[in-house]
Amino acid sequence: MTSRKKKDTPSGQPEQPNDQNQPAEGEAKEAGLQEKLDQIEMENAQLRVALEAAQAEAKDYLDATQRLQAEFINYKRRVERDLTSSVQNATGNAIRRYLDVADDLERALKKRPQDGVGVVWAQGIDLIYRKLLNAFEADGVKVIEAEGQPFDPNLHEAISQEDHPDYESGQVIGVVQAGYIMGERVLRPARVRVAR
Repeated sequence: MTSRKKKDTPSGQPEQPNDQNQPAEGEAKEAGLQEKLDQIEMENAQLRVALEAAQAEAKDYLDATQRLQAEFINYKRRVERDLTSSVQNATGNAIRRYLDVADDLERALKKRPQDGVGVVWAQGIDLIYRKLLNAFEADGVKVIEAEGQPFDPNLHEAISQEDHPDYESGQVIGVVQAGYIMGERVLRPARVRVAR
């Protein structure tokens, strides 16, 4: 084994470890660590502020997106409703032109001949009339039921009031001209006689 020799100082004394240097080095390291911790703490605080700002901005974007989505859904519904209404109006206006034709065919069939050559013609007219009513029904047009019903000014147009033993006051006695309805829209009110 080799023995370590202690260095001699100029005075000839062996060199003693400097206890004063060690605390100074430890304090310097501790100060350096504290400075790094403070710097990390400051960076963490800046990151937290940046994160909160980014989260607030993301929330604003989400709110704006949700509002736009709701507005688009409402717009889409409004457009669909307007389109449906436009189609119904156009269909109703087109059908309204043919209501008088249906009335004429109905009146002609009430006076149909019972024998002879006119019977064949009457059957042809009846077929045309039924086809017209089927076309109305295919477009959602229905005849307003009136006879025996209570008078409804939204559906009926009273042309006369009469005393009648079989009907109560306010009931429809008879239909003079058929009325038609398409969905909720009255194309033409039924012209009726009403019991007094």
